[in-house]
Amino acid sequence: MKIHLTAIVKSKEEHQAEVLEVLQNMVKETRKEEACELYSLHQGIEDKNQFVFYEIWKSEEGLVQHNQQHYIRAFGALVDEKLQEKPQIYITNLI
Repeated sequence: MKIHLTAIVKSKEEHQAEVLEVLQNMVKETRKEEACELYSLHQGIEDKNQFVFYEIWKSEEGLVQHNQQHYIRAFGALVDEKLQEKPQIYITNLI
């Protein structure tokens, strides 16, 4: 079953450029993954520190593998210092 995921990331203003660079690298690398059907990154219009991912994965196993990749772990290293809060992640099924 396909997995649909939305993730909301809020960078601290002073770290916005660095966070955006890491997120854009995640997009570049993730789109190469076999299980990835869609991986898009959006930036808030009114709040430039807000980033939203919309993802579609072929399977839960593919998402699990994705979360083990080095570029995802590199993002995890930023969370405490460079983000306003932990990312909000919503995993859903299309209805």
